[in-house]
Amino acid sequence: MLTSQLPSRVEPYKLAARHERIEGLVALDKLPRLADEAGVQTGDCHVVLEFGVDAQGRREIRGHLQAALALACRRCLVPLPQQVDSDFLLGMITDEALAAELPASHEPVLVEKEQLDLLTVVEDELILSLPQVVYHDEAECHVSAEQLVSKTEGAATEVTPATNPFAVLNVLKGKK
Repeated sequence: MLTSQLPSRVEPYKLAARHERIEGLVALDKLPRLADEAGVQTGDCHVVLEFGVDAQGRREIRGHLQAALALACRRCLVPLPQQVDSDFLLGMITDEALAAELPASHEPVLVEKEQLDLLTVVEDELILSLPQVVYHDEAECHVSAEQLVSKTEGAATEVTPATNPFAVLNVLKGKK
């Protein structure tokens, strides 16, 4: 099933039984938790979801998402474009206790009342796919190289010899 906008809610068990594929776009400005993590975003996230049943009879969702995000540089805080790509494998569960029964390759996704909120699933996967740290190249960064070096004024340049933490033990050992 090809759609321009990804539907917000689906019946995943029916889709898995028919081995359906859903492909569509999710507007990034409709994802409030992503905005909390990475700032307000524009554009769309392209999502492909393939519903199916594996050899053990588990219902699963194989997914891929792509998005161009503007993430703040950790040095100068000026946004820079970052491409986010993620492949994921979700195992459908009806109760959180069943999550332990899934293999390590599957991430659990909770299906309530035979409905699944796809926007929440996509938002979760986007947040998990964000890079830990984003930096401009030093030449392009709005912070100069001098500002990147930490300095303390009036700091002594002499190096004092380190004291041996076991010197006390040597003194005690010598008393015997």
